[in-house]
Amino acid sequence: MAAELENDLFLRACFSQKTERTPVWLMRQAGRYLPEYRQTRAKAGSFLDLAKSPEYATEVTLQPIDRYGLDAAILFSDILTVPDAMGLGLTFDSGEGPRFLHPLSSEEDVKKLPVANMEQLRYVFDAVASISKALTSNGKQQVPLIGFTGSPWTLACYMIEGGGSKDFAKTKKMLYDRKDLIQKILDINVQSITEYLTLQADSGAQALMIFDTWGGLLTPSDYLEHSLAPMSAIISSIKSNPKYKDLPIILFTKGGGLWLSDIAQSGANVIGLDWTIELKRARQTINHASKNPIAIQGNLDPSILLANPAEIDARVMQLFQGLSTADVAGGNPLDGHIFNLGHGISQFTPPENVAVLVDAVKRYSTSFRASAQ
Repeated sequence: MAAELENDLFLRACFSQKTERTPVWLMRQAGRYLPEYRQTRAKAGSFLDLAKSPEYATEVTLQPIDRYGLDAAILFSDILTVPDAMGLGLTFDSGEGPRFLHPLSSEEDVKKLPVANMEQLRYVFDAVASISKALTSNGKQQVPLIGFTGSPWTLACYMIEGGGSKDFAKTKKMLYDRKDLIQKILDINVQSITEYLTLQADSGAQALMIFDTWGGLLTPSDYLEHSLAPMSAIISSIKSNPKYKDLPIILFTKGGGLWLSDIAQSGANVIGLDWTIELKRARQTINHASKNPIAIQGNLDPSILLANPAEIDARVMQLFQGLSTADVAGGNPLDGHIFNLGHGISQFTPPENVAVLVDAVKRYSTSFRASAQ
């Protein structure tokens, strides 16, 4: 049985329930900007050794929770663990980022692609269980734990290119020349990701997030068919099991502001937003597009954390000021909002600026609620 939560703000916001303030967590909140993270990574020896050690993954997951008093923890891992468990051979070369030793370069490679071996991902599920235990004291868990995955399309981009890319030209060429091969990769990714997420939930994750980092590369019709449809299939499959009816799912497409009305039909409980769309406009668009309440998550530009504290404070105030004036049917437009950045924290962010940000979120989200009453 899951432990009772000391702080359930995040989960309440995921289900668009009334909250006394806006919960806050940050994408890439455990990372290189924190000196304690760098120390742990040095002990681990490499990024992969860090990610594949439940002990070290637990340590770095808790670091930002202990430092900043955030309202949710997120599993420390990487989106590319799933294709690694398909035999693609994930490596992290110094200064070059992730690479696959066996990318999907030919039709034969795609035809041989297996569904991910979940036993090879046991270290992820062990980390989830370890983090949940570490967050719990006297029968109460400090904050919820978020599990996550990359989207089927985003994983396909890396699997075909063999790593990162400026334009993912090989992937788009395959999309236009051999749609059948792209579809096979996506189908395998959907099957693998669905099982991967449910096993994270079984291990102790209380919310799940799908990171669609590269959906914004696509044309509108291709996004709907090759990015949104596979994500919707995953959400539908998970939610069809009564076991996961109280498990909120967050869907985040970077550059997805164009498709909010369509994303609102995905079945996700929360739609993540980057900094290219105003929260007020997003809230109103989603509210109009769906009969069911859907929460929003976002969306401050992470580069603002490189600015001075006064500017950070002012931008947070502007964000809540704008959202508080959204025209929605019933309730306070600030409810059903989870504060986050529009993407991950930069490694060059001064840690003290994150403290300024978190404090500003808590102050302004409380004060704007009070003024609305």
